[in-house]
Amino acid sequence: QVQLVESGGGLVQAGGSLRVSCAASGGTFDTYGMGWFRQAPGKEREFVAAISWSGGSTSYADSVKGRFTISRDNAQNTVYLQMNSLKPEDTAVYYCAARWGRRSKATPTDEYDYWGQGTQVTVSS
Repeated sequence: QVQLVESGGGLVQAGGSLRVSCAASGGTFDTYGMGWFRQAPGKEREFVAAISWSGGSTSYADSVKGRFTISRDNAQNTVYLQMNSLKPEDTAVYYCAARWGRRSKATPTDEYDYWGQGTQVTVSS
């Protein structure tokens, strides 16, 4: 059983940057692909970014491509999402997720086994 705890959310002005983190425990971190998702009020949860177990493959939603960067530190059991050039439409609760298996490709769908509780990101205009 993997536990995921997100942190680093907050309030930022449009155009600013924020980095959210997700610390994993209870499993062997480098056997999991990781992903970030978000859910805005009144909207469905959507895919944001994903990274393979080794970090060698990443995938991004078109809406964040070129602005967000996903990375992981397997020694620290942590995955990060660096968010730059933030827009008000990026406002959402951000969730990290873990999918068991050393797949060569990052998983851009919601086929994940474990989910965190989320961290709020608010971008003011």
